[in-house]
Amino acid sequence: MDKISESPVAEADRPDAPKATGRTNRSAALIATAVALPVTLLVAALAFANLAPDTPAATPDPSPTTPQAQSTTPVEMAAPALAERPAIVCRALLSQLPTAIRELAQRPVTAGPEQNAAYGDPALTVACGGTEPEVAPDEHLVLVNSVCWYTVEGPDDTQLTTVDRETAVTVRVPHFYGEALQWVSPISRTVAESIRSATPAPSGCTS
Repeated sequence: MDKISESPVAEADRPDAPKATGRTNRSAALIATAVALPVTLLVAALAFANLAPDTPAATPDPSPTTPQAQSTTPVEMAAPALAERPAIVCRALLSQLPTAIRELAQRPVTAGPEQNAAYGDPALTVACGGTEPEVAPDEHLVLVNSVCWYTVEGPDDTQLTTVDRETAVTVRVPHFYGEALQWVSPISRTVAESIRSATPAPSGCTS
């Protein structure tokens, strides 16, 4: 009787044979995924950081000594009609006023640029040709750079008016800027150079 030869069964086809190749492929895929995922996340994070706008630096609170954006809107001021001589005096004064008082740049005014000026935001104003105040003998007057000023404290500003010049000049300094006399000092120099002294000056104006 002839012997029937048995064909060898491939090891991979045997039910009990370990599928080494499949496990190897799956392990390699898992490792590749584990490596690729952090790289993908890193690339995405870098791309987002490049697209995101820079965080703006904190803006310091405005103060009289801190440069700040200033409004260019004209400052509302009255411009009463002046007689010939005061009008000439005021034009001379306005032509000599500085373009800035300390760090406060000059701003346009709504009326009377030949007699009015404004600086900064909030506005410090200079008005020429107004009415000189009545000053009692015991009133407190302040002499600044040879110009005598009568001061009145208001709720929002300090008003200073000359009382020793042929044409009166009034300066309003917002309380925001602190001590008013430090701001009126450069204006006083221009007033002294542009407007003649009145005679006689109030007794409290002597230095």
